[in-house]
Amino acid sequence: MNVYIDIKYVNLISSQLQKFKKKNDFLWNFRCPYCGDSQKSRTKARGFIYRKKNDLFYKCHNCGKGTTLGKLIQYLDSKTYDDYIIERYRKGIKTNNPEPEFKFDAPVFHQKGIFKNLKSISDLPTEHPARKIIEKRKIPSESLSDLYLCESFYKFTNTLIPNKFPSLVGDHPRLLIPFRDETKEIFAYQGRAFGKEQPKYITIKLDQDKDKIFGLDRVDKNKHIYVVEGPIDSLFIDNCIAAAGTDFNRPLMIQGKLIQNGGLTIIFDNEPRNGEIVKLIERTITQGRKVVLWPKSIKHKDINDMILAGYLKSQVQEIINDNTFSGAAAQLKFTEWRKINA
Repeated sequence: MNVYIDIKYVNLISSQLQKFKKKNDFLWNFRCPYCGDSQKSRTKARGFIYRKKNDLFYKCHNCGKGTTLGKLIQYLDSKTYDDYIIERYRKGIKTNNPEPEFKFDAPVFHQKGIFKNLKSISDLPTEHPARKIIEKRKIPSESLSDLYLCESFYKFTNTLIPNKFPSLVGDHPRLLIPFRDETKEIFAYQGRAFGKEQPKYITIKLDQDKDKIFGLDRVDKNKHIYVVEGPIDSLFIDNCIAAAGTDFNRPLMIQGKLIQNGGLTIIFDNEPRNGEIVKLIERTITQGRKVVLWPKSIKHKDINDMILAGYLKSQVQEIINDNTFSGAAAQLKFTEWRKINA
């Protein structure tokens, strides 16, 4: 099939594409080689190769460029293009014929969605106060394009859920964190205060039938999954989701697959004197799930605080793996851990 030849050549040109990432079997994302995507932000990547029927096409959601995979290859590397034409059309189609022009509708990529009128943190000038606050938290740069500044949180929310906030008194800017499902549709969002506004987090559900789980659009259900409390913490751990107020101990279903206990590691914030968290940890152990019991040497409240204190992502991951327990070992370690922290 032609599509498998196309995939072969996508892999061949991948080294020439910036921020190249495979999204799924027939979808790839990278910075547009035609327009450069964004000179202001090196994290922008709005070019997509996608499948339509038995062919692959290219579309940029910044400059609007749309073409066939062949034309993209030709633009990048004429020698590779020659090889591509010979291999793809060697079954009797004349290779000196011009490549046919295709008319097609651009696929729908759910990127900003309801946030289309908001600026992402990566779009803000480097000296913007909101961007400086977020970068000070050392949040990974690749995550800034899907974090947004909302100048008036109450007013914005009321445009989506009328009269959610009957009064706009005290309205203020917040960082908006979108909760996306497996299709990248936004079903909830969290507003995080930039200052001392209370509550620190306000989570708005747009689909009442869905649990408030952050990271469903990024997690690989076939790999071991880590579960933390807050969305920002999840950005520092590979294949991690955030429960964000959802019961940690409920069955977890991702993309139609029930994730068994052995495929999960539950990571609570490091608050050993918080009675509610202690109860949740005990219940998690009783249910047979893997849980992290932070060592006494770790004084930081959560993963982001560890990063701010100078820990590398790899070091945090190692500490998590070294202090993960389940079953009888978890029961024994929990008894010891609770005595130490009593």
